[in-house]
Parts: sequence; C-alpha cells; structure tokens
Amino acid sequence: MLKKIGIPVLLIAVILISACASLKKNTSELDHKSIETTMQKVFNWQIANPVVGNAKNHDDWARGVFYAGIIRAYETTKDKNYFNEAVRWSESLNYKLAERYRHADDHTRGQTYLGIYAVTKNPKAILDTKSVYDSLISNPKPGREEWWWCDALFMSPPVLVRLAEATGNQKYNEFMSKMWWDTTDFLFDQDENLFYRDKSFFQRRSPNGKKIFWSRGNGWVLGGLVQVLEHLPKEDPNYKRFEDLYLKMAKKIAGIQQEDGLWRPNLADPAEYTNKETSGSAFYVFALTWGINHGYLSKKEYLPIILKGWRGLNAQVTPEGKLTWVQKIGSKPEAVKSEDNQEYGSGAFLMAGAELLKLK
Repeated sequence: MLKKIGIPVLLIAVILISACASLKKNTSELDHKSIETTMQKVFNWQIANPVVGNAKNHDDWARGVFYAGIIRAYETTKDKNYFNEAVRWSESLNYKLAERYRHADDHTRGQTYLGIYAVTKNPKAILDTKSVYDSLISNPKPGREEWWWCDALFMSPPVLVRLAEATGNQKYNEFMSKMWWDTTDFLFDQDENLFYRDKSFFQRRSPNGKKIFWSRGNGWVLGGLVQVLEHLPKEDPNYKRFEDLYLKMAKKIAGIQQEDGLWRPNLADPAEYTNKETSGSAFYVFALTWGINHGYLSKKEYLPIILKGWRGLNAQVTPEGKLTWVQKIGSKPEAVKSEDNQEYGSGAFLMAGAELLKLK
C-alpha cells in the first residue's frame, strides 16, 4: 500500500498532519477560558496584595497602570468584577488626577476614568481630567520639557485621545500630537528604532559598550502608541506618522525576543542583565497582538512571537496568581529577582490577555 502511495503523496500527508498539529497547539494556547482564568488569577492576587507605597502621590502611577489594565480587561470580557473594582477605586479618589498637574505620571488615573465614562457617561468621571488638560493647553510647554522621559508617552497620551473622543473636541488630540512628536524627535533613535529613556542615556553605554534602551521604557511607548492609534481619528493629519512609528518599533521588538519568550532589561544588550523581566515583555505581547488584531502585522509572522511571549509570561505566574520577575520602579535596566512584583506589571499582563482574547 505504501509503495502505491508514493513518496510525494506521503510527504504531503506528513506536512498536512504537522500543520494540523501546529494549528491545534496554537488554538489550545489561545483558549479563551484559560486566558480569562489566568487574567482573573493575576487580578485577584494583585488586588489582595497591593504594593505598599503605590498609594503615595509619586508612586500613584504604578497603581494607575494596574487599573488601566483592569478597565481594559473589562472592555474585552465584560466581566463586572473588573468594572466594579475600577469604579470602587476611582470613586475612592473622587475621580481626580494626582497632585502634580503638569506631570504625566499623575495623569495615568485618567485612563481608568475615561474607560468608566465610556460606559456610564457620568460627567463627574472626567470633570477633573478635563480641567487639568484645559489648564495645560492654555499654558503649554514643549514636549521635550514636559514629557522629557519616554514613560510619559504611556501615561498621558491615551488619556488625551480618549478625552477628545468623549468630548468631541479635537484640541486634545492636537495638543497630544504636538507634545508626542516633540518628545519623539528628542528621544527616538532613528538608527535603532527605539526610545532612550531620557537625554541622560544619549551617550551612555553598557559595560559591553552597547547602547542602553530600557525594556519597560520602550514598553511604555508601545503601550501608549497602540492606544493612540485605537482612539485617534484616522483622518487626523498625524495618524500616518503614528502608524509608521508603530511599524518600525514592532519590527524591532519582534527581532530581539529571547529564547524564553521574554525580553531583557536592556534591549540593545541582553547580556548586561540576563534575568527575565515581565513588565516590558507584557507590553510587547499586548502591542504586537494589537497589531495583528488591527491589520498592521502579519499573523503568520507575528503570532509565533506572541505565543512564545505569552507562554513566557504565564510561566512567571505562580499558582496563586502572583506575576513575578517584574522590575521594580526605576529609570534604567537593572537586575530583577524572581520574587519581584509590581502593580504595573499586572496591569500590562491584563492588557496582553485582553488583546489575546480578541485574536481570531
């Protein structure tokens, strides 16, 4: 019987069987129930184990990112547990931004407020946020002065684009774009397609003589960038520039993923710190998955990278739901310990999971 079939037919059969096995594996990894279960575990553990210090003003953004992930998880799953927790937290803050009204970190809460407003249409949810930005727009400073560190591109721009969407006033998008591109012209390395954390890194090099591009810093940028693309009107004169920046960064990030599916603290020199790091990695899984879902990236090319990243992230979640290997609050690549956890890491994880749930 085998002789009659012949080698070419057998070869085709083997290829088809292999392809079916690969498809089955990918489908199982994208099983919605397992993704939602892991997300819920991470959410529940982090709620039960708040990081001491994140309620203070200058670390408030760290908790704000967690709740930005929570509201995004709700938007995808419609699980009221997420929404109710986001509302509880927001109401405890009276829907106000944090104290430093010119500092982008203190705008981060607004991502959750705008997400709640999209559901409730309660004007109180965005009243303070609108007031703060109206003040900034009336007395603007250049992006490279106000948003002088790349993290700012996650903290403030997503709030502005959603505020423009909520109010119908394009002045918030105009302000955001002007600030974004001045910061980008200042911090973006055109040769590497990555952002320096701030100007102090322009000439600095790792002990191995390589440039220093902080993983979470570039994760902040991509995490903010995809939200800008999501809410900015496509007819906006700057939309194409945002698209081009996203494609450049996505290609770069995809090419420097490590064997365990994660990215190292210094993207340009993985050997500087060889430990795992999950916060930057979670933002990359989120942003790359978003690219497939919105038609920017090839599913054939990028899905294996995303799945590898998701496997790598899940391997760092304990049975109780603690996301480990999260680099602590800082401003540069550093060593990370297995027990390290932070709320923004869990927020990024929820964003990644929520976007994976949309994959078809």
